[in-house]
Amino acid sequence: MKTLSAEAWAVLEARSHDPFAWLGRHQSSGEGVVVRAFKLRAENMWLLPSKGKAIPMPRIEGTDFFELLWQGGDFASAYRFRIENHDAHKWEEEDPYRFGTMLGEMDLHLIGEGNHFEKYKLMGAHVREHEGVAGVGFAVWAPSAERVSVIGNFNHWDGREHQMRVRGSSGVWELFIPGLCEGETYKFEIRGKHQDVFEKTDPYAQQMELRPATASVVHNPDKYQWQDADWVKSLPETQAADKPMNIYEVHLGSWRRGDDGVAGYLSYQELAHQLVDYCQWMGYTHIELLPVTEHPFDGSWGYQTVGYFAPTSRFGSPDDFRYFVDYCHQQGIGVFLDWVPAHFPKDAHGLARFDGTALYEHEDPRLGEHKDWGTYIFNFGRNEVRNFLIASALYWLDEFHIDGLRVDAVASMLYLDYSRNEGEWVPNKYGGRENLEAVEFIKQFNYLVHERFPGAVTMAEESTSWPMVSRPTYLGGLGFTMKWNMGWMNDTLNYFELEPIFRSYHHHAVTFSMVYAFTENFILPFSHDEVVHGKGSMPQKMPGDDWQKFANLRLLYAYMYAHPGKKLQFNGMEFGQWPEWNHDEALSWDQAQFMPHRGLQWMMRDMNHLYKDVPALHELDFNGAGFQWIDCNDAEQSTLSFIRRDKNGGGVVVVMNMTPVPRVNYRIGVPNPGSYHEIMNTDSEAYGGSNMGNGGGVTAEDHAWMGLPYSVSITLPPLSCVIFRPDVMSAIS
Repeated sequence: MKTLSAEAWAVLEARSHDPFAWLGRHQSSGEGVVVRAFKLRAENMWLLPSKGKAIPMPRIEGTDFFELLWQGGDFASAYRFRIENHDAHKWEEEDPYRFGTMLGEMDLHLIGEGNHFEKYKLMGAHVREHEGVAGVGFAVWAPSAERVSVIGNFNHWDGREHQMRVRGSSGVWELFIPGLCEGETYKFEIRGKHQDVFEKTDPYAQQMELRPATASVVHNPDKYQWQDADWVKSLPETQAADKPMNIYEVHLGSWRRGDDGVAGYLSYQELAHQLVDYCQWMGYTHIELLPVTEHPFDGSWGYQTVGYFAPTSRFGSPDDFRYFVDYCHQQGIGVFLDWVPAHFPKDAHGLARFDGTALYEHEDPRLGEHKDWGTYIFNFGRNEVRNFLIASALYWLDEFHIDGLRVDAVASMLYLDYSRNEGEWVPNKYGGRENLEAVEFIKQFNYLVHERFPGAVTMAEESTSWPMVSRPTYLGGLGFTMKWNMGWMNDTLNYFELEPIFRSYHHHAVTFSMVYAFTENFILPFSHDEVVHGKGSMPQKMPGDDWQKFANLRLLYAYMYAHPGKKLQFNGMEFGQWPEWNHDEALSWDQAQFMPHRGLQWMMRDMNHLYKDVPALHELDFNGAGFQWIDCNDAEQSTLSFIRRDKNGGGVVVVMNMTPVPRVNYRIGVPNPGSYHEIMNTDSEAYGGSNMGNGGGVTAEDHAWMGLPYSVSITLPPLSCVIFRPDVMSAIS
């Protein structure tokens, strides 16, 4: 047997970090070049020059190496291999080890310093032409690995073939495999520094197999032809702070289901048409999707992400998801995506201990684990990890035209002691509890999103009193466009869950929010988190008999829409489905056909359209000039009254009765004379109410009241919200 070099033994034992040092084309001591190949299932091999006859390649005795001194060959000459296996089957293929590198030195430099924000165009698997040959280029970051291979059907999932080369000290491994094309399934096989061998899904994969399969899929993103140029161009205006934004939060797997298909899921294309039709009818401006980033466990609802660059295959291909977004845009509906940079699951095929070490996470569990969620925390202090996450965020905005990202679990990122007892966390370098690296990551994320995608929205699910969450980074803020108002949500639900007789003692719960309403750009959320884990559905939360439950819900939703701030409502809440939300079942659409669910749905439809059509209800959501209390002190009767204004001085008067006791001849002050038209009454018979009201409107009297020069005497129905708009000639000043 020929004496083999150290490089050859490394390839033979599948532990090579540079298989190009032995395989491919090399300088010979005489004329021509030496060509070597490693083929496990080959009985015979031939080299096929671009010109000339096939040349047999002798086997190196006792190995699966084939070596040929190719006289007349050089480093510029193209060639292929002809291979014959033990069954005398023959085929031809290119030699992957004759091709040069793909990633440039500048790419590697930017990756190392964490500033390559289009890494998704290089890392992972990409259909490309390299040195005139079509194939797929693979690249992965695994700095502590001894060896990385690409495995798939093309090599019988055998990591001894297609060993990759590492690019210097960057920790990036790459290999171009000619002849592969879109749709090929693959993984990376990694030999760790402790000699353990394991398989991993590609962190940058743009498509993955349907669970429980875990392979990545080669995807070509360049085929889809977008039709939403007008929408994208108008985004800075469409999503400006003075525009309406009422968001329909949707879990695609349970919104509706079909009779066929995998697990009864509707496809992205089916969902596009059905969801858009429904949102247009209901009057929503945006759809916000619970994470569609690929995830192995249905019960995580997408929040335990494995594929940070891959739309879940549960509903179709990446191009099917592009169609979903494209169709929404063409029909005037924006699309937001829940995005989870705080933590990731421990599934063996995912990011966890990716190269055998704590690569994406911290080694120290006091920094690197969420015990509550059974997940790992990203190491925001590592350049490549920050770069990975920011590239993911920009990828969804770039490749899928997503209009904004809602960032999940921001509070868990900001605080080192989040959900930890004393002794279970490590202070920062100043001895504090703030996660300084995560704060800088968040600021960089927001800065880059707003710089590169004008009009795009970033939203923080942040439940603490961290200051300036939705203020620009140049002012010292975190840079989010908006923040979920979790305090308002909790106070409001706690109040509405009370029997009305007790509400007078907790009146502050529905007035306190105005103390801080304009300290941030707030979204008012009634999200999926409020109807899971035994919390009950929205009707179940409300007190009283069925009539009172739905009257309370109509009042609650009207209060949300009249209160300053953008709006978000989870699917199923709009018609008050009785069961608590279940991700494994479709919403109870049959209930929406009958009262009182139908009445609630119709009220929500009218409220949505009213919210969009009346500037006073949205133009100054983030400006104190858009709100004025008329009376916030009537705790005894549990009523509220206030004015919402628009930028031109027009406005509406909102009055709410939080009890089932009607208030007849209830007087409130108003700023102008003239007629006040009743444009919303949640007690309407059409909505399932008692149909008390004001005959379409009231006229102001020259009778000062509540510090205002005029007043009106109104009928305030039980558990209701009524909204009045003055005549055009007597706009509220």
